[in-house]
Amino acid sequence: MNAAQHADAVSTATTATTGTTGTINTNNTIHNSGAAPAVLPARAIGPFSVSALGLGCMGMSEFYGATDDAQSLATLEAAFELGVTLYDTADMYGSGHNEQLLGRFLQGKRAQVRLATKFGLVREPGRYAREVDNSPAYIRRACEASLKRLGVEHIDLYYMHRLNLAQTPLAESVGALAELVREGKIGAIGLCEVSPATLRAAAAVHPIAAVQSEYSLWTRDPEQGVLQACAEVGAAFCAYSPLGRGFLTGMVAEASLHDASDARSFNPRFAGENMRSNRRIVDTVRAIAAEKGCTPAQLALAWLLAQGGAGRPAIVAIPGTKRVAYLRDNLGALEVALSAAELARIAAALPLGMAAGARYSEEGMKGLNA
Repeated sequence: MNAAQHADAVSTATTATTGTTGTINTNNTIHNSGAAPAVLPARAIGPFSVSALGLGCMGMSEFYGATDDAQSLATLEAAFELGVTLYDTADMYGSGHNEQLLGRFLQGKRAQVRLATKFGLVREPGRYAREVDNSPAYIRRACEASLKRLGVEHIDLYYMHRLNLAQTPLAESVGALAELVREGKIGAIGLCEVSPATLRAAAAVHPIAAVQSEYSLWTRDPEQGVLQACAEVGAAFCAYSPLGRGFLTGMVAEASLHDASDARSFNPRFAGENMRSNRRIVDTVRAIAAEKGCTPAQLALAWLLAQGGAGRPAIVAIPGTKRVAYLRDNLGALEVALSAAELARIAAALPLGMAAGARYSEEGMKGLNA
């Protein structure tokens, strides 16, 4: 199957009627009356269509405590049955383990889903410190390695995870990616955590299908120009950590903040006085959600998805989870409708810059807004 045939197959699976009735209720009950996947609301990313909520898979390999492949595969299967068509990974997650895990899940399903992975962050197994490599030679090696780990011939959306413009001129990196598009190895190009100026410069070399950056009720940085630039160049916006690394659910366990295998244990926003100050954010989300009759996670995701349109790009969120129960809760956001007045109230109660502490440790902040 070539890239064009694959695009048609997944677009049909995402947007057409399958003969299955899939409904999602805010009480976390999801019904799928047939064997075929349910059909969820869709968003356009470049030449293809994806479910408005995708699945971030990073935590299935590391950064959020202990992992269990059997549990993760069960969650992936549930997501597929419930209509999720976008699965997001990266070559660095679990030092390749995450892509291999997705490769196991994808068997027999490849034509029905969209696959996004990333390259550019290079680190040794078990170490958080990393380097950034965007050189054309590395891009090709990384792509070939990802294709092998995933067990596929084509990656739908290939993101530059971080940029090192001092090492490699942007035009050279994007040009190398454009070659992979022409060869059919990737379908579309994405960028992560880039500035508006960099996005515009990249789009002048080759169309950019999506920008992926952190965006949520406690990280509203993309509203300072990135969303507008996405709309200008025709790129969708894919929000990672849309639940603030679980914080906005109101269910972050205290023990996780002392677990060295959990990245939140060294994230400034979860530490000391910052954490105490940030509790007012989740308290506000919890209170508004209770009035609305939904969970805090559903409110946060519904607010985020409503930020697209009217001079802004299509927005897709990729909340991550290893558990079916949380997956179901997240998908319930698709049936939470927020009025203009409710959206304004939420935005006013949780303004830009309200969160205390940096988004990442000093090491993690390198390369953001490049």
